[in-house]
Amino acid sequence: MTVKPSPRATFAVAPVVDYEPPPQTVQQCRPLLPATFRRRTTRAPRRHDGRQQAAAASMSLPMRQAAIFADAALRRVLEVIDRRRPANQLRPLLAASLVDSVLAVNRAGAGHAGAAVLRRVRLQAVGGGGPLAAAEVFGTYSRRRRIHAIACRVEQVPAGNGTRWQVVALHIG
Repeated sequence: MTVKPSPRATFAVAPVVDYEPPPQTVQQCRPLLPATFRRRTTRAPRRHDGRQQAAAASMSLPMRQAAIFADAALRRVLEVIDRRRPANQLRPLLAASLVDSVLAVNRAGAGHAGAAVLRRVRLQAVGGGGPLAAAEVFGTYSRRRRIHAIACRVEQVPAGNGTRWQVVALHIG
């Protein structure tokens, strides 16, 4: 049995407008450097190379202080989650409600395989053109072969004889 298409079910092909730009001559790309092809290693990256020092030198003093504080605080948070550091060491660094949250993650993640290693931290100033009072911090950490995200907000809070930095928001991915 053969089926014939009905006269209404005809198909037509219509040309499509060419949206591609006209070809242009392109200069030859420079060759890739041998370092591009180097193998990845499982060891932690060097912390002090020329680019990082140049970037740190171009930051203002409050931004450098915020970056140093955020790096230390996030490392300490990961160490508490991995149970390599006691949780009471987080109390001066984090807002009180965040310490409880980290402890909950600590209890839930008791079966983590491998230590968490903070890989990269970047920060961005928050607020108007006045003195730096807050910064958004974002970065990555690895656990074995997986890369995870971590972010927080640090703010200057009043202390006994001035101000100090404190983590007021935290997100661990």
